[in-house]
Amino acid sequence: MTAPIPPSTSLTGTTKSKDDEAIQNRITPIGTIQDGDIEKFLVMDKVDKFGAHAKTDPREIKLVKKLDWYIMPILWFMYTFNYLDRNAIVNARLNNLEENLGLKNTEYNTCVSILFVGYTFRPSLFMAGFCLAWSIISLLSFLATNYPSMVILRFVLGIVEAPFYPGALYIISLFYTRKEIATRLAILTTGNNFSGSFAGLIAAGIFEGLDKKHGLAGWQWLFIIQGALSAATALLAFWFLPDYPLTTRWLTEEERQLAHNRIFIDTTDVKEGTNVWTGLRDAVADWRTWAFCLMYNLHISSVGFQNFLPTVMGTLGYSRTVTLALTCPPFILAAIVGLIIAWTSGHWNERTWHIVICKSIVLIGFIIPAATNNFAARLLSIFLFVGFSFGINNIVLSWVSSTLGQTNEKRSVALALCNMLGGLANIYTPYLWPSSDSPRYLTAWGASIGFAVGVILITLPLKYALKAQNKRMKRDNPEVMNLYVY
Repeated sequence: MTAPIPPSTSLTGTTKSKDDEAIQNRITPIGTIQDGDIEKFLVMDKVDKFGAHAKTDPREIKLVKKLDWYIMPILWFMYTFNYLDRNAIVNARLNNLEENLGLKNTEYNTCVSILFVGYTFRPSLFMAGFCLAWSIISLLSFLATNYPSMVILRFVLGIVEAPFYPGALYIISLFYTRKEIATRLAILTTGNNFSGSFAGLIAAGIFEGLDKKHGLAGWQWLFIIQGALSAATALLAFWFLPDYPLTTRWLTEEERQLAHNRIFIDTTDVKEGTNVWTGLRDAVADWRTWAFCLMYNLHISSVGFQNFLPTVMGTLGYSRTVTLALTCPPFILAAIVGLIIAWTSGHWNERTWHIVICKSIVLIGFIIPAATNNFAARLLSIFLFVGFSFGINNIVLSWVSSTLGQTNEKRSVALALCNMLGGLANIYTPYLWPSSDSPRYLTAWGASIGFAVGVILITLPLKYALKAQNKRMKRDNPEVMNLYVY
């Protein structure tokens, strides 16, 4: 069927600017469609039980490919360096960082956790600018000489990194449908997985080749090199990052309209654009926002191991270089698993069982090291809890976007709240991994088991709540086609 959809009344998430109105005036509204304009609108002939359509229109297929080439590579590189810059301290620990800075007791843990205090600030739209800012702060970390200086640098780094992830989620949610979001988030997450895989190898190479060169320790060179590469990526982002579908400069007018229409018709219970404050009110008043926030917080709490994976690997008894190299394979598995489950989740428009099954596998991975000190068993457990953890991020956040996307403003607030409250986990989870608990880390594994169980206990009731809401929508309006995905 052909679905002509009007442009939204707000292009920027607040009131219309003159530029917005100018663009709006160049686009034919629904009330004045002419015969010659019909090709601007989307053709749908494969719609599932939730009202989501498969891409069959050649123009839509071409558009999505163009979006992929412009949006995903730059976000991927930004996320890769976001992770590398944020976690350089994790690998620097293996190159005498603590000894050089005189860190004692839990001071290293504080240096890790203080970064995420900055993540509770409201995200900014100026992602490229903040990418440049965090690159500079990361690079300057090589100047740290003691505990206070490193804590201050890490805190500021957290503030300037804060806008990236929620901003990336928001951009993806503006341009991709329910069936597409999880896969794009999985592609984005491979940047995290890639950096997690090779961060140890990069660090090992720098430590071996540059340690003590020009009077700088290997960990100092690590901050300098990764910060410089991240800054180069930020400069590219100023051009490639888009705004809203109807204002994207590298789309033609017809492509802008098509990009807008396909998201409009894919949104459940869509409402007219309002403003940020109304979006905040709507998101806060919706109980599902808080259910997702708690789910995401528990999930992020359960992946607190990522800041200590080299340390956990170190308990296997290998040398520093081998330990860093061993962090690579589990993250490669995580990237593969993440892409597979994102595709299947989008293809079948299913969320609940993807989360429950993956989290159950992760749960087994947590139980093994808590129960035994056997080498083979602990190595297997690392592959389980690393390999099946990160793909869940994509499913949860795509679920948030599709469930709470009635307006762009509500969607952006809901994603920001989930990211902010999820990020709180990164403040307290480092204290679950004190060096005094090595090599068993029973407190950390016990807490991780509890967090994983909590995710499952929230996911299942949420599924049935959304299912019941769909029934009410069909009862009130038998003609309704676009329903909540679960």
